[in-house]
Amino acid sequence: MAKRVTKRLNKGSILSKPKKKDSNVNIHTSNQVEKPKFSTKSPKRIGRGPGSGSGTTAARGQKGQKARASSMRAGFEGGQMRLYLRMPKRGFKNIFKEKFQPVNILILSKHNLSGEISPDRLMELGIIKDKDAKIKILGTGEIKSSLKITADAVSASALNKIKQAGGDVILRGAKS
Repeated sequence: MAKRVTKRLNKGSILSKPKKKDSNVNIHTSNQVEKPKFSTKSPKRIGRGPGSGSGTTAARGQKGQKARASSMRAGFEGGQMRLYLRMPKRGFKNIFKEKFQPVNILILSKHNLSGEISPDRLMELGIIKDKDAKIKILGTGEIKSSLKITADAVSASALNKIKQAGGDVILRGAKS
């Protein structure tokens, strides 16, 4: 009688030991789930002849402004002053603004850089995105090794810290 009970327990009751999970089974299969049939509706094909059901007027009704090919431009409010013209204008956009790629001394020290550093080297390390765009060295952080770095601009604090470490900054756009 005891044998029968143990067999029943081993067949999958609450008291039986849990089965080991197969390590090859992928739990994250949300990208592999198939969509149910007809779950996405195909777009309505408008203006494809009378047999399609929405030919001739192409689901635009009979006549009027909205039935025309170029009915209204974007922002048109039926002759009322448009919203973008009613809103107040603020400030101005300086077209002569120079955009710099900032490089902090902290980043240079994290990469353990020393010696001569060119914009190509900075781009290889992923510190800047464009070697031809202007680069400005900023003074956040401390530096211990001497650097000879090429840039377009440098802040006063960064220049002071680089000089104290025994380095130098070469300005690309400087007239000699």
